[in-house]
Amino acid sequence: MSTAARIAAILIALAALAALAMQFVVSNGMTGSLGQTIWVLLGYFTVLTNLIVLFTFARMGIAGAMLPASWLTAVTLWIAIVGVVYHTLLAGIWEPQGLAYWADQALHTATPLLTLLFWIAFAPKSGLGWMDAVRWLGWPLIYTIYALVRGMFTGQYPYPFMDLNVLTAGQVAVNAVGLTVAFFIGGMIFVGLARLLSAREPRTA
Repeated sequence: MSTAARIAAILIALAALAALAMQFVVSNGMTGSLGQTIWVLLGYFTVLTNLIVLFTFARMGIAGAMLPASWLTAVTLWIAIVGVVYHTLLAGIWEPQGLAYWADQALHTATPLLTLLFWIAFAPKSGLGWMDAVRWLGWPLIYTIYALVRGMFTGQYPYPFMDLNVLTAGQVAVNAVGLTVAFFIGGMIFVGLARLLSAREPRTA
C-alpha cells in the first residue's frame, strides 16, 4: 500500500468518524438518552454503512495494507448508493439546519464521494467478475430484513419507502426489489469500470 493511499485511508476514516460523531450529537439532542440514541442510529443503513467505511479505512490506515478488491468495491458501492438514494429520494423531504445539515452532508455526500475517489485512485480492481455484483447484494438484503423485522416490533421504520405504517406490504416489496435492482446495476457498473481501470491498478507494498 502506497504512502499516499495510506494517508487517504486515514483521512477517509477520520471523515466518517466526524460524520458519525456529528450525527450522534444531533440525535442525542433529540432523544436525550444515550441508549436511545444508539438504538435509533443503529436502525439506519446510512449510519451502519458509514460505520463499515470507518472500520474498513481505519484498518487499512493502521495496518498499512490494502484490503481485497472485492471488499473495497463492495464498500464503495454500498456507500455510493447511500449518496444516490439520499439525493434522489430523501433530500427533498426535509431541511436540516445547523449541525444537522453538516452531519447530513457528511454522511450522504462527503463520505460517499471520498470513498469513490479512493476506489478510483488506489483500490485494486483486477479479478472482479459479474458474480461479485450478486454477492454484493448480501449487505443490502440483510439490512432490509433487519429493518423490517425491527420495525414490526417497534412500529418505527427508518425510511419512508419501507414504512409499513403507511405503505402496504406489496408496496414495500416493490420498493425493496427496486433498490435491490439498483444495487445490482450499480455493482455491474463497478465491475465494468474495474475492468477498464485495471491496467492502472496500483501495486501494493
